[in-house]
Amino acid sequence: MSELANLDSRTTAERILDAAEDLFAEKGYAATSLGEVADAVGIRSPSLYNHFRNKEALYSAVLERLLEVFSAPLAELDSGVLTRQRIFDWLETIVRMHHERPNLARLLQHAALSGGPQTNQLIERLFSPMFDVNRPTEVVSVLGGKELQPWAVMALNNMVMSYVTMAPMYRDLLGEDPFSPEALDKQLELILKLAHLALESGIE
Repeated sequence: MSELANLDSRTTAERILDAAEDLFAEKGYAATSLGEVADAVGIRSPSLYNHFRNKEALYSAVLERLLEVFSAPLAELDSGVLTRQRIFDWLETIVRMHHERPNLARLLQHAALSGGPQTNQLIERLFSPMFDVNRPTEVVSVLGGKELQPWAVMALNNMVMSYVTMAPMYRDLLGEDPFSPEALDKQLELILKLAHLALESGIE
């Protein structure tokens, strides 16, 4: 164990966060114990309290780390001159991020079904910027126009994130790995086609 630890460049806190993220995503907040997290890291349970004061604090740190990553693309989109290509790049980035880091979608699914600390804050920080009808016209068009924008935001997020959580159920029907590069390309093709249709429709 010590040799493996020497080869692992992550700090203990990072290893705890990684293990907790996986377990919270797999089981949800209520069903995950700090003992399970400690076992996954290979440390004793009391050692966790040197880094996180309790389970809620650990869960909050996991969410904060994910939010920081997943909020960045929209902030970047807002930081420059808006073009259609940048909108499409933003959508592609979001889809690819959820494929690469599926735990956020899984955490959100557990939170939607059984709750957990800071669920409202999580939704507010992650999704409320996309509900802003005063965003640039082309973004609003992609998101359904002002009247449909909230529903389009939900539909877009459901399409992207439920793919991560539900696609494994369709593996046999698809006849391929839903997380393969080829399957990702097909999902991207569909989402970008829908975005093009939204823009071309000229919804205001």
